[in-house]
Amino acid sequence: MMEMLITLVLILVKLGLIFAVILTLAAYLVLAERKVLARMQLRYGPNRVGPFGLLQPLADVIKLLTKEDTVPDGADRGLFLIAPGLAAVTALLAFAVVPFAPPLHLFGREIPMVVCDLNVGVLYFLGLSSLAVYGVALGGWASNSKYALLGAIRGLAQLISYELSMGLALVPVVLSARSFSLTDIVNAQEGLPFMLVHPLAFLIFLVSVAAESKRIPFDIPEAENELVAGFHTEYSGMRFGLFFVGEYINMIILGSITAVFFLGGWHGPLLPPVVWFGLKVLAVSFFFIWMRGTLPRLRYDQLMHFGWKVLIPLALLNVVVTGGVLLWMRG
Repeated sequence: MMEMLITLVLILVKLGLIFAVILTLAAYLVLAERKVLARMQLRYGPNRVGPFGLLQPLADVIKLLTKEDTVPDGADRGLFLIAPGLAAVTALLAFAVVPFAPPLHLFGREIPMVVCDLNVGVLYFLGLSSLAVYGVALGGWASNSKYALLGAIRGLAQLISYELSMGLALVPVVLSARSFSLTDIVNAQEGLPFMLVHPLAFLIFLVSVAAESKRIPFDIPEAENELVAGFHTEYSGMRFGLFFVGEYINMIILGSITAVFFLGGWHGPLLPPVVWFGLKVLAVSFFFIWMRGTLPRLRYDQLMHFGWKVLIPLALLNVVVTGGVLLWMRG
């Protein structure tokens, strides 16, 4: 009984720490993106609220909390209200299987630095990334707006197509690590990160997660010159804020998953493991921000053509070649 209680307390402590770190990081990632994009475009970013603009995220939260939360006439009220929560919660739940450091030995106990080390962690992540589409679909459909519905339909088509290439890009990683556990995958990269072992799979995965996060050049569901604001056009107040924060939480989880699958996770010289993991996640997040400030938006037909006719065939070919090479090496 005491052992179960200690385990429960440890899980709750890890959950609290992860929520605090993720929500704080998501808020300041918004500020970092605005500052980085401003520098790329030769202008100043937010610099008035607090020293160097560091209190801008707090001001944004206060603004969103105090704005009126409206529901359009004719909207499906129940679905309209829960859709933003689905987008944020599914992203947060994915952190349950992300290992951010090796096990910690404390008071004679080995404490794993992951909330739940599932032996099918890869499948858990892919399943949750599939559920994330429901927030977009329900938000657009329940709004009773043609612009929001078109954005939701685009989001559905985009997420389904790029999720296939993302899943296929992970097959060589699972074959090399011989495990679906994210901890085992990180341990398999102690000598060499899978980014160097499977460079094509890494590139396919990186493009796919960029499309999964609906970021430029893949922000077709939110194309403001065509769809006002896309699937969240009719949202205001903190419900719009949940969609907004969910996007940045999703960017952090995709950065974490990229670090785990291809960048060696917490492995690295000199610095503490958790610092290495954090730096790799921030590096992937910076790459997403850099892409937004550099590339133009793709047309919808170009986006789908690239997913179905380029990425998926390449990913399938990579799986076949990787399987053949590993079989030859072990035979």
